[in-house]
Amino acid sequence: MSRSEYTDDCDGWDLVRWRGAVTSAMRGKRGQALLIELAEAMDAMPVKELIAHELVKQGGVCALGVVGQKRGIAVESIDPEDHITVAEQFNIANAMAQEIVFVNDEAAWDDESPQQRWSRMRRWVDINIQRGSIGRKSG
Repeated sequence: MSRSEYTDDCDGWDLVRWRGAVTSAMRGKRGQALLIELAEAMDAMPVKELIAHELVKQGGVCALGVVGQKRGIAVESIDPEDHITVAEQFNIANAMAQEIVFVNDEAAWDDESPQQRWSRMRRWVDINIQRGSIGRKSG
């Protein structure tokens, strides 16, 4: 099991319900606010690299870790395996926290570099930000 806690055991209506929960969370006000903040935080990173399997480690951060640093959250003290606490700390739905972790950590090829992970995650964030969202910068 990974820190996203996604498994291959989810199928049928369970999978449909789960994907609905993820979609709803990401399209909602809190989810869109986090995605916009994530885009801004990633763009402001001096070194465009993301790590996997941890929120922060030896100066590197994952996608949620970069938001945590921007907010001044002591991400070092959060157990990256505890997706419920992660969701609470970032004020997002549990389904969204698990999805971001999955995409950051596992939706990649085996030899992905930290720079490639950053680029892939930044594209994923853009794809998931809804046009016309409150606070979205135009241009």
